[in-house]
Amino acid sequence: MKTLYIVRHAKSSWEYSGVEDIDRPLKKRGIKDAHLMSKFLSKKIGKPDVFVTSSANRALHTAVIFCGNFNAPHANLQIKRQLYSFSDGYLVKTVHALDDGFNSAIIFSHDHGINSFVNQFGNKPLAHVPTCGIVAIEFEEKHWKNIKKGKTILVEFPKNHT
Repeated sequence: MKTLYIVRHAKSSWEYSGVEDIDRPLKKRGIKDAHLMSKFLSKKIGKPDVFVTSSANRALHTAVIFCGNFNAPHANLQIKRQLYSFSDGYLVKTVHALDDGFNSAIIFSHDHGINSFVNQFGNKPLAHVPTCGIVAIEFEEKHWKNIKKGKTILVEFPKNHT
């Protein structure tokens, strides 16, 4: 059995002109939400075997906050440039490529790819995953490359925790 936790990066800032999209930082609210949601999740589940993040500043910062609140070493954090994509294709490829020695993984990515992924692979339709939203899907397969439709076991958004 494999369990995948998908986290949309926390709220980012648009206030810096001239900053490339990939370099946009988190807003104060994003930092607060990342701490709120990671503390909630760390009390609810065991530590994921691996943390995988997009190389975008906002996703990486969110992942680092989650690692800290899970007391996970940063060596457990993998940075994947291909996750800086707004389609689910690279997200699916990243999940399929996970080491089968990992029974649980947490992935930090972006809006459209996450929405498509959770609706394709989970069994609970979701209209939209907001910033710092978490969706967990459990799969019966033994190999990540074989995942098909799974069971959505957790859907948590920051607005439900403030």
